[in-house]
Amino acid sequence: MNSQPSRLPQPEIGRERRLYEIRTEAESRGQMKQAGVRPTGAPFPKASVETGYYGIPLLKPPQWTRAIPVYFFVGGTAGAAAVVSAIAHYTGADPKLARNARLIAAAGALVSPALLIADLGRPERFLDMMRVFKPKSPMSMGAWTLLAFGSAVSAATFAGFLRERYGPSFSVTVLENAGEAAAIPFGLGLATYTGVLIGATTIPVWNQNIVDLPLHFAASGLGAAVGLLELLGHAKSRALQGLGLGAALFGVWQGIRLESRHHADLTPLKHGGSGAMTRMGAVLSGPLPAALRVTSRFASKNRANSLRRWAALGAIVGSFLTRVAWLRAGAASAKDWRAPLEARSAESCQDR
Repeated sequence: MNSQPSRLPQPEIGRERRLYEIRTEAESRGQMKQAGVRPTGAPFPKASVETGYYGIPLLKPPQWTRAIPVYFFVGGTAGAAAVVSAIAHYTGADPKLARNARLIAAAGALVSPALLIADLGRPERFLDMMRVFKPKSPMSMGAWTLLAFGSAVSAATFAGFLRERYGPSFSVTVLENAGEAAAIPFGLGLATYTGVLIGATTIPVWNQNIVDLPLHFAASGLGAAVGLLELLGHAKSRALQGLGLGAALFGVWQGIRLESRHHADLTPLKHGGSGAMTRMGAVLSGPLPAALRVTSRFASKNRANSLRRWAALGAIVGSFLTRVAWLRAGAASAKDWRAPLEARSAESCQDR
């Protein structure tokens, strides 16, 4: 702003004089502490940081039901499992592993729409989301990603069933390969879009972590997918061991990065019930499985398999708790949205 006071002549009318004084103060000091003028009988309501407009809070907390964190978990696990299935299918390393990963992805493709519809309340509301295609809307792109993912995984699963039942053929092979190829990008999208969805909001704790959330959810989903496959009998797979260790180490790095940051936006992730759940989910999906997997390398064969199963179980539980914790942190952040603004205002005054 211009530091020089206004050169306009000072009005004589009382109301205009008051407006002149307010503008002069704002121009000279760069801020205004006195209340403005509300015209008599104006149609717009009085607002305050306590009651908002008409008693409605200025920042509305998320209205999702309990089905949404389950949807986040199932979708992330299914998306990661689809990528694992495609890699195992194309490399031909373990056909049984590819089939089981594909079944996990197919089950997630069936359950995810049901959970989303349960939150929406009526099936036609989900169909209404298919009426438009908005690349700039994470919700719209997520709905279309879910539809495309289900189609790709269903095609690959159906073709794999036909191949195992009636033998390979050209058409079945083409359908299976095409389904697996499409499942890779759509699986990655399904595993990450929920992080983009909650990050692209005005809720402080989500918005301030919009860059980290997609990768965090993807690594958590990968750990859960690997854990399910190991519990289904693939605990001896060295490839899964490597993927599970990588996901756990990423979780460790993410936890250290989060704990080292000090900002008012991160308060719900470190304090209260949401903070305790966040740290519990981080431990179960990061340090615990990482330590168990590293220890299993130096243990006996039977002991190593047992340690990997416990690591798998911890990764699954931790992945689910992570989703629940982030949603609870968002609700807490929406209720205490003024704290980040006050912190930023204090920092701005210190910079001056």
